[in-house]
Amino acid sequence: MSQPASRARLADIIRARSFGRGEITLASGRKSDFYFNLKPTMLDPEGAALLAELSLDALKDEGIDYIGGLEMGAVPLAGAIAQLSWMKGKPIAAFFVRKKPKEHGARLAVEGLAKGETLAGKRIVIVEDVTTTGGSAIKAVDAVREAGGNVVMVFTMVDREEGATENFREAGIELRSLYKAGEFLKG
Repeated sequence: MSQPASRARLADIIRARSFGRGEITLASGRKSDFYFNLKPTMLDPEGAALLAELSLDALKDEGIDYIGGLEMGAVPLAGAIAQLSWMKGKPIAAFFVRKKPKEHGARLAVEGLAKGETLAGKRIVIVEDVTTTGGSAIKAVDAVREAGGNVVMVFTMVDREEGATENFREAGIELRSLYKAGEFLKG
């Protein structure tokens, strides 16, 4: 399937499985009359494959070492992108950042790295399913920077266009997205 056809098909899947109307309170605390719950798309076989394909294509020239983000939204995305990158012969490792470090075991904030493996000095993209103000992704950025990683950008599947671009710009981080909320609000 061509890139435009893949993008159109994924938009149809998101519209059917993950987009809705009705009052909702967002993670940012704001109220909205529409929402995106991307988990049904991320966990759908075709949806997961298309999200990984389009994300990997959008990031192919960035020289990325790792891809990851804050649990829960980033976990299926990072895993699918890592798997596809391996299958295409250009592996990008995945990780995720816990909202709160475990209180037992190794007590890690960043999960998925093997013993002795580190993010220090690595080029990293933070992925997110849906971005509103960027607050969740900033938590992942902070954890990666604390681990010595170089955050190249935040890449989101859907930008709700409610302040994240400006907030990331102020933090010196580029935000890119597969889709803008406006693309789903048209009809």
